[in-house]
Amino acid sequence: MLSSLPALHHALLRWFVAHGRDLPWRHTRDPYHILVAEVMLQQTQVERVVPKYYAFLTAFPDLSALAAAPTAAVIRAWSGLGYNRRAINLQRVARAAVERFGGTLPANLSVLTSLPGIGRYTAAAIACFAFELPVPVVETNIRRVLARLSGRPEPLPEREAWALAAALLPEPAWTWNQALMDLGATICTVRAPRCLICPLRELCPSRGAVRSLAEARPAYASQPFVGSNRWYRGRVIALLRELPPGTTLDLETLGRALRPAYSPADRPWLQQLVAGLAADGLLHLDDETVALP
Repeated sequence: MLSSLPALHHALLRWFVAHGRDLPWRHTRDPYHILVAEVMLQQTQVERVVPKYYAFLTAFPDLSALAAAPTAAVIRAWSGLGYNRRAINLQRVARAAVERFGGTLPANLSVLTSLPGIGRYTAAAIACFAFELPVPVVETNIRRVLARLSGRPEPLPEREAWALAAALLPEPAWTWNQALMDLGATICTVRAPRCLICPLRELCPSRGAVRSLAEARPAYASQPFVGSNRWYRGRVIALLRELPPGTTLDLETLGRALRPAYSPADRPWLQQLVAGLAADGLLHLDDETVALP
């Protein structure tokens, strides 16, 4: 594949010009806007993120506004995106950026990863998509495309994926990384890759074989979500969001709202549940009452 790099770059970049997705965060180089988009996109579909992205930036237009906002307001604004801890981490990044960098994000990978909740991918995405630095970006879609282009079994080990992404990286890195991401999201998909219309079909050693590889993978048994600890955590935050700002909810009422047959025997379970949420910064626990922080 490395010997075909010019052809690979040309084919994918030309395809991206014609077929790349028109996403709002691709029309900005504002590091804060890129950060918000990347955190929202973690484990959430693009279609759900777009309206929330606009609404969140309207409510908190910059890092300073997000840092100064009541945490309860941030959690309320996050409604519909799930994984509420991401909202807490996003505000922690904003507060650290205000404290350390005067309300801006640095164009430095190692410094970015020192901020709370920012891992290697998010730091690389900010560096590349906001500052247009020539750095590789590896997320789920790109990792899958790289595995197939190299003819390797999936999933490609993370370290190898980053090394391969760096070896393939051309200029401009911004366009290349976005193109790889779109190829994985729309053409080189997990279960039904559309190899016949892939712009890299003549260069890909996995062409035509990916479907059988995907079907050969063992199916993972689906775990019931309703009634799980994660489900109850989400229900607690949803119930607190419905309350007027500044309102508290006593544990007895919360327990009955969560479980119609709630009894004193459930009290240890409820206390453990809300204690975990409090430890994550998602609610304020005061003896017998809870509220958004």
